[in-house]
Amino acid sequence: MKKAEELLAICRELSEDAEFVSGEDIEKLAELIIKSNRIFIAGAGRSGFAARAFANRLMHLGLTVFFVGETTTPSKQANDLLIIGSGSGETGSLVTMANKASGQNASVATITIYPQATIGALSKVTVKLPGSTNKSDIDSGKVSIQPMGSSFEQLSLLVYDSLIMILMKKLNKTGDEMFKNHANLE
Repeated sequence: MKKAEELLAICRELSEDAEFVSGEDIEKLAELIIKSNRIFIAGAGRSGFAARAFANRLMHLGLTVFFVGETTTPSKQANDLLIIGSGSGETGSLVTMANKASGQNASVATITIYPQATIGALSKVTVKLPGSTNKSDIDSGKVSIQPMGSSFEQLSLLVYDSLIMILMKKLNKTGDEMFKNHANLE
C-alpha cells in the first residue's frame, strides 16, 4: 500500500501546531461556556463550517446554542456568550457581531491566529492558534504547508472537539447521553 504522504504531512503539521495551543485558555473557555446562559457561535467560510460542527456538539451536550445568522437565532441577552472562530480576527461581519455583543453585556470569546486583532481585543477569552492566513497583514511567523488558512480551520475543529471532551467531564455527560440529542428526523 502506498502511503498518503500529503495526509501524513498535514497530520504532522497539526500535531506540531497543537503543541503551541494553551490548555489554560481552552479551560477558561470551557468555564465561560458553563457560566453562560446561552451560547451563540459565529464564523465565516471554512472557519464557520468548523464552528457549526462545534455548535452541533454543544447542542448534543444539552446546552442552549445558536449559530448566528440562522433564521431561528434569537436576540442576544445579558449573560450570553458569543464565540467567534476567525483566523484573521478582522472579518467585517464578525467584527460587527463582536462589537454588538460586547456593547450589550454579553461575553465574547474567540479562537484566532491573531489575538491582537479587533475581535481578540473585544474578547474575554482568546484561544490563540498557530497559523497564517492571507486575510491579515500581520506576520504570524508561521508558514503552513497547506494553502489559504486550512491549518487554522482544521486545528480549530480539533480545539472545539477538545472543548467538548472537557465539557463532557465538567458536566458529567457521556457519549450515550449526548446521542439522545442527536438528530432523529434524518
